[in-house]
Amino acid sequence: MPTSRSRVDAADLPAVLGLAIAFAVTVVDPLVLSLNLPQVSRALQMPPEFLGLLGGASTLVMATAVLAAGRLGDVFGLKRLLVLGLLVVTVADLLCALSPGYGFLLAMRLVNGLGMTALLGVPLALLKASVAPERRPAAIGVFTAVEMVLFGLTPAFAGWAVATVGWRFLFLVAPLLCLVSLRLTVRHVPHPPTGPRRRLDMAGVALVGVVLLALVVGLASAQSGVSRPRTWVPLAVGAAAAVLFVLHERRTPEPALDLALFRSRPFDAALAANLTLNFLAAGLGVALGQFGSVVLSLPPEDIGLLYLPGTLLISTAVIQAGRLVGTHGPRPVMVAGLLLMAASGLLMAGTVSPTMAVWLLILATWLSNLGSLVTSASVSETVLSHAPAGRSGTVASVQMAFGMTGYALGPTVYLLLLNVFFQHRWLADAASRGVSETRAEQAVDAVRGGMAYSPGGVGYDPNLLRQAGGLDLGLDFADALRLTMLTVTALPLVVALAARVLVPRRREPRPPC
Repeated sequence: MPTSRSRVDAADLPAVLGLAIAFAVTVVDPLVLSLNLPQVSRALQMPPEFLGLLGGASTLVMATAVLAAGRLGDVFGLKRLLVLGLLVVTVADLLCALSPGYGFLLAMRLVNGLGMTALLGVPLALLKASVAPERRPAAIGVFTAVEMVLFGLTPAFAGWAVATVGWRFLFLVAPLLCLVSLRLTVRHVPHPPTGPRRRLDMAGVALVGVVLLALVVGLASAQSGVSRPRTWVPLAVGAAAAVLFVLHERRTPEPALDLALFRSRPFDAALAANLTLNFLAAGLGVALGQFGSVVLSLPPEDIGLLYLPGTLLISTAVIQAGRLVGTHGPRPVMVAGLLLMAASGLLMAGTVSPTMAVWLLILATWLSNLGSLVTSASVSETVLSHAPAGRSGTVASVQMAFGMTGYALGPTVYLLLLNVFFQHRWLADAASRGVSETRAEQAVDAVRGGMAYSPGGVGYDPNLLRQAGGLDLGLDFADALRLTMLTVTALPLVVALAARVLVPRRREPRPPC
């Protein structure tokens, strides 16, 4: 007979649904824009140098400000902050739909990121206040399942609507979801007690922003050479800012990030798993976009459809994962989720080719999504179980900060690895065909920028390269993707081993604060 740990009380369900929809907006809103950025950029005649910034504007703001959101929620009220965030996202996206030009659109995307910061850092903290501890693991499973359903359905629906109605419809998706969440949140989510008023560590938040921005810029520039100043200078600045951040957080009485939280080994393992799942999810999206459009010649709408098959099955599995966390503890669920993501990477590495069947891409995407969401269910329970009284918002924001860091780094690192391995492969291809390195490099340079109308990367057109240099760049690119997937697959395997060692077999009761 199922215990109270394995199911969600009917009275909790409206609150869980409202919070889950709010959180899902932070995933689907940037995703649908990224998948349809070519249509937006063409309609607004946007210069290519602004495309990467537009695609990542909201994410960068979220990654920088999420620590402050947790603290503000603890002080001024988590529910108030979430309602304000829902209203800000609704208004900002409606204004995006009315954008007269790309400058206005970019400004509204930055405002949208401020609103989504609340939607990112607050829902899980409110979930802790809204659901009894014995029912929380199952509630987290439902929470994650709702996110998965919207993650699978929204890209396909948005792609169809853009083709039918136009690009402005993209910015009506989030407001519709926000209004549903707003109604459920206002009516069913309680007001948790606020903590004592504490000073906001703006210096710490600013240093986090410098570290993340410098790291992303430096890694992106590394595609053109590691020894160049535009690569090592940002990386050096980021390293210096990271050191200053740690020193500052140790000395300030009200830190943005309480370093004492990292004394818990299960907490550390959960954060590492959270960074990993977001890193792999974001990176796989870039890999699918690059490989699907460049080598397989799939249109953006079809690439969006890769996320749809198996959505309901994954949602059911995630609900079951939440129940398993409640009955067996987070460790086996966390390890299983990480191994599923590793299996996705190995499947891609073992089957990628210029003639790869689409169903294999669907299976790899399905395994990755299933693994990431199963892992997420165990991560959320582990992190929330370590939240001191009155500081749920702060602790939940730490989880989200690590997740957004992985999400920001994933595309950059994947593109860096693809560039390095691709260069190695086309040089070897040129040598085997008797083509000089200079001629081959000129051919590659002539067709670089194929991803100019997609966010944040360098792309290649193998068909043009084949004509220009006599090289089989489709095969070379497939080989580069294979090596990239093998490299990044080491990460979930290492973190799974760490979780197996650091996370206890069953949850240990936390002493009262």
